[in-house]
Amino acid sequence: MSGAAAVLSTARRRLVVDSLGIWAIAIIVGGIFGFTARQGGLSLIEAIAFSSILFAGASQFAAVGLLVVNTPWPSIVLLVWLLNARHLLYSASVAPYTTKLSLKLRAGLAYLLTDEAFALTTAHIARLGRIDVRGAWYAGLTIFVPWNLATAAGWLAGAALPDPATIGLDVVFPAAMAGLAIGLVKDRAALVALLVGCGSAVAAALVIDPSAAIMIGGLLGPLAGLALFRRRA
Repeated sequence: MSGAAAVLSTARRRLVVDSLGIWAIAIIVGGIFGFTARQGGLSLIEAIAFSSILFAGASQFAAVGLLVVNTPWPSIVLLVWLLNARHLLYSASVAPYTTKLSLKLRAGLAYLLTDEAFALTTAHIARLGRIDVRGAWYAGLTIFVPWNLATAAGWLAGAALPDPATIGLDVVFPAAMAGLAIGLVKDRAALVALLVGCGSAVAAALVIDPSAAIMIGGLLGPLAGLALFRRRA
């Protein structure tokens, strides 16, 4: 095996190991979403459509909550877009490594670019110094497949499940994302992004509303890190 092939093989093994926790998270939180969707009055088909088409984690929970209180559709669409606006920054971060890929391939990878997929993909890129298409697909499907399967399972088992908050499962998602964020801190700019994002999210949750925390922290954190990176460059 050549040196390049050995490096790729080692990086892919590390990617698989890193993804094991993501699979567990996706199964647990996806199941909670399925349960939440059922409690919110969504049918099984509607819950599956949320996870397979919207496929946006926290935004799905927010959208279901707004549907329950009969919020107008334009307001729901706007909120979901704002909550997911941080993915524009994710795409900008990965874009320099995907310029030689076809538009169809980039669109497919972009569709799967969740928070967890971004964390796995950027760590994989950092190890290789380039994009690994198979690795990028794996990173995206690592969350997409178990999330959708767990959504259906959670909806079907919803009648027998207690409130997730009563057994502590409501903290799994934020705890997992905190672990991923800490693991990505490699320089001062990343540390600033983490601190500003966490601080602004907590402040928004306390002063404005918990539903605004993800949007505000997810935007201000990366912007602060990007500003410091450009300043130092």
